[in-house]
Amino acid sequence: MLVQIYPKSCFNDLAVIGGNPAFNVPLHVGRPNIGNRVEFIQRINAVLDSGWLTNQGGQVAEFERRVAEMTGAKHCVAVCNATIGLGIVAKALGWSGEVIMPSLTFVATAHAMQWMGLTPRFCDVDPETRTLDAREVERLVTSRTAGILGVHLWGRPCDVEGLSAVARRYGLGLIFDAAHALGCSYRGTSIGSFGDAEVFSFHATKVANSFEGGAITTNNDDLAGRIRLMGNFGFRGMDNVVDLGTNGKMSEVSAAMGNVSLGSLEGFIASNRRNYELYRNILATQPGLSIVAFDRSERNNFHYIVVEIDEEQTGLDRDSLLAVLRAENVLARRYFWPGCHKVEPYRSLPAYAGLRLPVTEQILSRNIVLPTGTAAQEEDVIMVCKIIELAISNAGAVRSAVCARDPLPVDA
Repeated sequence: MLVQIYPKSCFNDLAVIGGNPAFNVPLHVGRPNIGNRVEFIQRINAVLDSGWLTNQGGQVAEFERRVAEMTGAKHCVAVCNATIGLGIVAKALGWSGEVIMPSLTFVATAHAMQWMGLTPRFCDVDPETRTLDAREVERLVTSRTAGILGVHLWGRPCDVEGLSAVARRYGLGLIFDAAHALGCSYRGTSIGSFGDAEVFSFHATKVANSFEGGAITTNNDDLAGRIRLMGNFGFRGMDNVVDLGTNGKMSEVSAAMGNVSLGSLEGFIASNRRNYELYRNILATQPGLSIVAFDRSERNNFHYIVVEIDEEQTGLDRDSLLAVLRAENVLARRYFWPGCHKVEPYRSLPAYAGLRLPVTEQILSRNIVLPTGTAAQEEDVIMVCKIIELAISNAGAVRSAVCARDPLPVDA
């Protein structure tokens, strides 16, 4: 649905100067992709008619089968969300001590480890891939290291080969947070079958969603059994509790939405790709802006439009541009500012005192994530680009106008 109502043709039209916002309702980064509504209602009716609402019913079984087939993994275990999934995998692997992981990730990645009693050891990233630098990882390995947790950031894969080599050399476990990476590949192989296990998110804002949900994929038979056991209170059969567990199960309603989303995934990706190409083509001529590129030799879901701002060339810092966009009801985001190592509880813990991650911090100071998905129409994308162009071409006046406004909230 087109929500744009006020065009922007000159500097004085910008809302930060006093004009009307370009959009009459907020244009979000993570507005959900909605699949076939008729099919979803049919599936919900089937769930209600069956009387089987949770505990590994037909919808969950189908969802697990489809995710396994899509990723090429031998096993898939559906869970209530990816955060719980990461924790269950770490527990099933018997990890204790430290986990080397990036700070350039959503804080849930770190929280999942900390919640399990593990200590995140934040590592810097490669400036090109924005994912874990295998050389930096190896430098951080100690006798306390239990494993490595890589993140396929914004759908762009980790250096799977490099991290796997480090893990093998030191006998470490290796997990991948694949929350952003459904439908993506690494060297022609679908993400989902690397490391000891990979964990996908099916949160409402992801390319395919199950309202809330996650999926753990692995090729390890024993590990898959332990994961399924631990996600169901430690039950093996009826009334037979054999180990410590928790409630990590996905409900039938969530799985029904997940199945509909998987059936619509190619259409979702097509919308994302259309928006990505449009953003790239329009903003390519703007000095000081660069869109983080996708590797065209791989399969991509194009779900994150990440723009990096070079203040020296644009004359405008990232937060001022973000303030301009937010004034227009374009709710662009700073992903994942300011970095896990600079939020609580980590920044107050002695282990992280004075921690500097120069590449991570530079990336986090420069990026903006722009709206995309099926809810963002071509006209919306063109308008967002026009706002950005007007702001940069009038950088000095924009800086003055932004300074006169309230500062961005901490969680912007």
